[in-house]
Amino acid sequence: MRFAFFDAKPYDKPSFEKYGAENGVSFKYFETKLNEDTAELARGFDGVCVFVNDVVNAAVIDKLCELGVRVVALRCAGFNNVDMKYAFGKIHVLRVPAYSPYAVAEHAIAMLLTSVRRIHKAYIRTRDFNFSLSGMTGFDLHGKTVGVIGTGRIGRVFIDICRGFGMKVLAYDKFPAEEIADGETVRYTDLDELFEKSDIISLHCPLTDDTYHVIGKEALERCKKGVVIINTSRGALVDAEALLAAIKSRKVGAACLDVYEEESELFFEDFSGHIIDDDILARLISMPNVIVSSHQAFLTEEALSNIAETTVKNIVGFFRDQQCPNELCFRCGSAEDCKSGKCF
Repeated sequence: MRFAFFDAKPYDKPSFEKYGAENGVSFKYFETKLNEDTAELARGFDGVCVFVNDVVNAAVIDKLCELGVRVVALRCAGFNNVDMKYAFGKIHVLRVPAYSPYAVAEHAIAMLLTSVRRIHKAYIRTRDFNFSLSGMTGFDLHGKTVGVIGTGRIGRVFIDICRGFGMKVLAYDKFPAEEIADGETVRYTDLDELFEKSDIISLHCPLTDDTYHVIGKEALERCKKGVVIINTSRGALVDAEALLAAIKSRKVGAACLDVYEEESELFFEDFSGHIIDDDILARLISMPNVIVSSHQAFLTEEALSNIAETTVKNIVGFFRDQQCPNELCFRCGSAEDCKSGKCF
């Protein structure tokens, strides 16, 4: 089993080499992203292994099928970069539904604490031997209300951490996990109440038609003055232009962004010696109350190992056992994980 591995980074290779060698799967690593111009690189391979900023649209799917590629193995949970409706009946799509929910949830909390306690500012100041506390006042998390949109594996871990801080949780999910709600510290509600009553809002949901720009102009207008927005999920959950306007008007007190809706040509690369053309991102980064990290919430040793292990197991399951529980299927319910593994 030979796979073309797109958007490869040095930190990807050790785990994939280990699990690939143990299971008879070989990877050819390409630094370039998969798109219409690079799909030809998949010639001669059984499948492609792709990440969040690779493009698997109709044109790419047609090219892969023309080349005899049977499988798209996503090494991530999200699949908004795949045209699932067009892929149905043409190519099999496998994903990693969970790798380390702790990695992402802990990163969200780390960004929140860094922001509200001004740790990033203190780090810069003290390196210049500036020990002034002027402008460094933060606020306690204890007793605050956090709105959590999305209560899957990551959202639930995030909620557990927030409860440890003594926070109250307002949760929203299209498919509530009622067992986590006790009616006091954790309570499910609708988005309107979540926006109106939350001091902090953290996003832990997939990007779908329903969640696109769930944090937009209207939602921000309903939020408390000084609300903190955290996004470690998908960039397009937040309307970046509306967020920037809300920060400038002082409606949003702080933003912690690990993802950005126009990140595909920027994140994971070094542009330190270049002028960035994206004015919205540049202005967000320039704001003193905005922290941007480069889609690194997943990046822990444990998560990288889990991603590689699950991806290889998916590939082996498909080719060797003709069934993979992590196959995505448009027929089986709006691109949810395939229950049969035999849709085509």
